[in-house]
Amino acid sequence: MSMIQFTRNYTDRSNDYGFQFEFFCDKCGNGHMSPFIASKVGVATGLLRAAGSFFGGTIGRAAHAGTHLKDALRGQGWDDAYAEAVGEGKKHFKNCTRCGKWVCPQSCWNETRGMCEACAPDLGEEAASIQAHVAVEQAREKARKVDQVASLDMKATRVAACPHCNARVDGGKFCGECGKPLTAQKVGCGKCGQEIPERAKFCPECGTPRSG
Repeated sequence: MSMIQFTRNYTDRSNDYGFQFEFFCDKCGNGHMSPFIASKVGVATGLLRAAGSFFGGTIGRAAHAGTHLKDALRGQGWDDAYAEAVGEGKKHFKNCTRCGKWVCPQSCWNETRGMCEACAPDLGEEAASIQAHVAVEQAREKARKVDQVASLDMKATRVAACPHCNARVDGGKFCGECGKPLTAQKVGCGKCGQEIPERAKFCPECGTPRSG
């Protein structure tokens, strides 16, 4: 069989009763399904198998022989069907003479240049894409010049969860779940004035018991 030049990607949809192929655009993947080509041997074998299930005997043996014949003829039958499908499929694609790819005319073909859009991009589409990307970059630069966190006090201690009940928090001084303070409350020693850590029972400076 001579070499067939067509799309690089296709799927064989053939079955026991015939042949069918789906060809895909080499650029975007859009597909075209070829018409179903019935296999005369496959159809005949299927009919004999159906009849054999009712009558058995000679008809059943004929169906079995038909299966072997179908297998023997499958190669040439597939080749002929594929060649026919390729001939029909080429009508739905454009061949770029610069890169050799077969592409769909709807999305990937530059009619003005007579080449695929990978080799000859559509200037209108490219301009629109460039404008959109530049606009995004300009928006990023504009956003960088604006203080997006002006209300955020970075001097205050921030916590992601309440230290008492572990509930998720989003700012504020008290937990919305248990009502307890989100940050440790500073307590001073009643005797010497030294700050006492939250979990300490005595003043680390003078040993006076923590009040409250």
